[in-house]
Amino acid sequence: MAATTHPQTTKMANRFPTVLSAGFRFYFLAAGIFSVIAMLAWNIWLGVHAAGGAFVSLPMSMAPHLWHAHEMVFGYTVAVMAGFFITAVPNWTGSRESGALFVTCSGAVWLLGRFAVWFSGLLDPVLVALVDLAFVPILATSIIGRLAKKSQVRNAVFLFLLSALFTGNLLMHLEWIGWTEGSAETGVRLGLFVSAAMIVIIGGRVVPAFTRNALNRVGYAGTMPVSRTWLDRAGILLAVLSAVASALPVPATVFGLLCLGAGAANLGRVSGWRGWVTLDSPILWILHAAFLLLSVGYLVYGFSLTFGAFSETAALHLLAAGAVGGMTLAMMTRASLGHSGRPLKVSTPIMLAYLAVIAAALLRTFGTQFWDYFPVMLTSGALWITAFGLFTWVYFPILTKPRTRT
Repeated sequence: MAATTHPQTTKMANRFPTVLSAGFRFYFLAAGIFSVIAMLAWNIWLGVHAAGGAFVSLPMSMAPHLWHAHEMVFGYTVAVMAGFFITAVPNWTGSRESGALFVTCSGAVWLLGRFAVWFSGLLDPVLVALVDLAFVPILATSIIGRLAKKSQVRNAVFLFLLSALFTGNLLMHLEWIGWTEGSAETGVRLGLFVSAAMIVIIGGRVVPAFTRNALNRVGYAGTMPVSRTWLDRAGILLAVLSAVASALPVPATVFGLLCLGAGAANLGRVSGWRGWVTLDSPILWILHAAFLLLSVGYLVYGFSLTFGAFSETAALHLLAAGAVGGMTLAMMTRASLGHSGRPLKVSTPIMLAYLAVIAAALLRTFGTQFWDYFPVMLTSGALWITAFGLFTWVYFPILTKPRTRT
């Protein structure tokens, strides 16, 4: 994701605040802030119930656990995707970035979606669905034309995955409107597995490449990261098939075997990238750690379906908090530095944020095997809030101030 500039784009951006001048600036900052607020709301709800209390009324119409799942996937994660795609696709295709006007208008739609879902108990559910569902198609409009013009065949899979992401969100809203039964759980599962598949594809490209580049810069004389084409293809295919299966009435054993295959293939991929030689570089090892959690997450979920070895909900959180949370934090911290003209080196608070998000995922997945439910949930939530609170604190000035001149 090398930064590019165009005079006309720069002139237009000067009419807007710096935070609105580029997709990564607005969406990464918005994702960080929203992640803290959304998890804090979830922790407050859990804390009240842990204390034996209950809320008399809530602003949202759906069950709080579904609100939490929806907003972490279709609120937070989709915002990070938007910041990434708006910035990366023009670099892939050599085209002009979407300008500040697009970032402002699309960002307003994303924000309206968050308010609509939060206040869904006061609004018509069809209106809530229309507002919230509008964002992904708008995001797709900034991608599809560029990919089509440059014949980016290998990147066309992202259009399919964005369509599947939209479908997952639609399935949730259809149940909340009252037109279906049981589709909300399917929808959030589809959204999560689509997000995981995107990480399999994008992470599989950037993690070994970033590692190889960094090792070359320091004159590393050992074995370089290795990518095997057949293993890359198997990992991607099985991840995409797992995402498709998550939305279809396939037997749990079949779905589980697909996840086991995806986990094994991607574990094979990451094992060749020599992550252990990056331990002195947090901005690199977090990429390897997140991809490792992704691979293990597929395996744990596969075992939960096939052998009943783990709680399905707990296993999902290794993919959600560990893989998606870890990789999105890794990409936001790295891309923000690179595109703002700063050295690719993170501060100690961000290293602590990396550790906190990993700890949150592991505790949420395995903690209830050893401790009571509410203390585990609340501590895991607090670790997540710490991680993204640190990101927001450190990166607020980076994302809101002009690019450093080099």
